[in-house]
Amino acid sequence: MASPLKSRPLSLVRSLLFSYVLTGILLFALSFLLYKMKLSRGQIRAGVYAVYVLSCLFGGFLAGKQVGSRRFLWGGLTGILYFALLFLLSLLLNQGFHSGIPGILLNLALCAGSGTVGGMLS
Repeated sequence: MASPLKSRPLSLVRSLLFSYVLTGILLFALSFLLYKMKLSRGQIRAGVYAVYVLSCLFGGFLAGKQVGSRRFLWGGLTGILYFALLFLLSLLLNQGFHSGIPGILLNLALCAGSGTVGGMLS
């Protein structure tokens, strides 16, 4: 059996990979809905928030299940790291951020909160 210190980071990486794969699938489904139903900006924004929440919720659940102790902490860390990578990629690709500080804080809260809840539910 692997030592807990080695398995925890690996569990975190696995849960993040799962979250990003789920994000890709859900964003593909959202883009299909956008194409077929001509969604408004508000509906698209709500859909993207839902994708973030579901991805972090399931990623946090997976992290909590794999680690076993302090599941809320590992779930929350999954959500925070999920947000951090998305934020960094957004900065690099968009060369800045356009949603402002309130939008950034909302996304961080959604990701960290749903990851924490996922960990608690595991």
